[in-house]
Amino acid sequence: MPSHRPIPAEWSPHRAMWVGWPSHADLWEDNLAPAQAEVEALVRALVGPGREQVKLMIGNDEALADAQARFGGVANVEVVAGRFGDIWLRDTGPIFGAGSTRAAAFRFNGWGGKYDLPHDDTVAGQIGAASGVPLDRHDFVLEGGALDHDGAGTILTTRQCLLNPNRNPGWTGAAAEAALAEALGARKVVWLGDGLLNDHTDGHVDNLARFVAPGVVALPMAFGRNDPNDDVFDAAAAALSAATDAEGRPLTLLRLPSPGFVGDEDERPVPASHMNFLIANGAVIVPTYGNATAARLACEGLATVFPDREIIPLPSTAILSGGGSFHCITQQEPE
Repeated sequence: MPSHRPIPAEWSPHRAMWVGWPSHADLWEDNLAPAQAEVEALVRALVGPGREQVKLMIGNDEALADAQARFGGVANVEVVAGRFGDIWLRDTGPIFGAGSTRAAAFRFNGWGGKYDLPHDDTVAGQIGAASGVPLDRHDFVLEGGALDHDGAGTILTTRQCLLNPNRNPGWTGAAAEAALAEALGARKVVWLGDGLLNDHTDGHVDNLARFVAPGVVALPMAFGRNDPNDDVFDAAAAALSAATDAEGRPLTLLRLPSPGFVGDEDERPVPASHMNFLIANGAVIVPTYGNATAARLACEGLATVFPDREIIPLPSTAILSGGGSFHCITQQEPE
């Protein structure tokens, strides 16, 4: 049985929202300034309509003065000097429990050893110290973006990531479920198969399927021709349609258009997804990738399940060049 209360759903009230600031020119190169502009727009949306207290974590001294100049006069933005390899705080930071009285921290191995950057394995400790929240450390590899929570103990995840031997060799589904129950209060794990094509996280679920209300899961449907994830979306929909949550309820699906094909400079598909939206206290902030029609339809769909929050589409193309989007660079502290 779970030894902790379940992780709150993202739509529950937050006392703060952590955001990672693009800090390393050697990683971002020509995309550093565009990525910073996109994250600045996100931060301003969070402290405005989003009604959040933002803790903006800066990854090195070189980026600190610029960030302080940008946000020094902005109410409800706290610039936090830190150290990280890159901005993916959802994966490197801790997962805060109910009331943010404690947080769970896990081993981090660079998404299965693909991107092993200095300081990333210390981010959870830095955020715990800065937030004044004691950490419960767990001796297995886990990234926050690999899971999605309904607040009542149901967790969505993918086999491609959670059972990947590059994380916890020898893990079975039963072993993973026991670990999630002990660490995060999981009562039911809903397993999906693969995540998005070319996702270096090995298929994080926060790019594929997200709880938007008790018993309701949003997931993409292919948009336009040559959507590279058509089969992945349909397989996830089939699995979710056959699943129940921790309360025994069948899951209702909210199918939203994907961004369609989005390619890199070599026209290889990149894992662009509207599912990497961020639920803030007063808004839902939706990443967009240049297809205005797909973005509008996705936002209209989300408005049906978040009637009391402003739905805000914002560009995330430069952030995606680093491998993720708004949900990947944030982590909430629940009230």
